[in-house]
Amino acid sequence: MKPIRDAEADDATLLAQYAGGDRAAARLLTARHAPRVFAVARRMLGDPAEAEDVTQETMLRLWRIAPDWQPGQAALGTWLHRVAANLCIDRLRRRREVTSDGVPERADEAPGALARIEADDRAAALHAALGELPDRQRLAIVLRHFEERSNPEIAEILDTSVEAVESLLGRARRDLTARLAPRREELGFGDG
Repeated sequence: MKPIRDAEADDATLLAQYAGGDRAAARLLTARHAPRVFAVARRMLGDPAEAEDVTQETMLRLWRIAPDWQPGQAALGTWLHRVAANLCIDRLRRRREVTSDGVPERADEAPGALARIEADDRAAALHAALGELPDRQRLAIVLRHFEERSNPEIAEILDTSVEAVESLLGRARRDLTARLAPRREELGFGDG
């Protein structure tokens, strides 16, 4: 087969080319998908080093299944998000077994404008509240509001129904609202 060097080639074609030995196809797939996988993992885990590990493991699993990939069964991006989500949930469960402290808050203490400090406080409060959500609710929120995935895409990633995703999102939003309510005015989250 002739190697594909076109960045516009579809995922299945690139994966087949990689399975045939074309390393350039692997580089294109990695450039296309690894940043989004990393973003999901970073938001789920709150730790860039762990997110990098999850991203690498996700991509390694892709390379292992490349020869057996069946085009048309699932979108490659959806499959990658499902693998990354499962790896994140596994890490979060192990983390809870080791400590009950939860996800540490990390505030960016950049010197300067009051607006930046307030934005950092809001982000830290939201991150802490997200960290307290059950894993599947947190993943649904991350995929919907940070990754801007549709409910049907989220359902496919979570291997559940659209109705279950809507329920997860509803419960997560109510929980986040309740957790942030005591600090609503202080953090500037709308009218008191």
